[in-house]
Amino acid sequence: MALAITNENYAEIVKTDLPVVIDFWAEWCGPCRMITPIIEELAGEYEGKAVIGKCDVEGADEIAMKFGVRNIPTIVFIKNGEVVDKQVGACQKKDIVAKLEKLM
Repeated sequence: MALAITNENYAEIVKTDLPVVIDFWAEWCGPCRMITPIIEELAGEYEGKAVIGKCDVEGADEIAMKFGVRNIPTIVFIKNGEVVDKQVGACQKKDIVAKLEKLM
């Protein structure tokens, strides 16, 4: 299951040596709901190899502002604490996997 990333736990999560994938979403966002099952699958498939989480922009606006998220869904790919890639808008699982594999 994907981690719930909040203002309180964000700093601890990105300290990891593993690649981090954050899906910025909101409950009312249709395209976000389309991506949710993909993010959940990837969280299971990459357990122990990457940290995959979801950040609700309604409750964690500080994090959304930090990453300049203006549209959702936005998926941010982080390695060594730095953003190395970003996907804005709904996409297919293979697109997310391709970006994630580059970080491994």
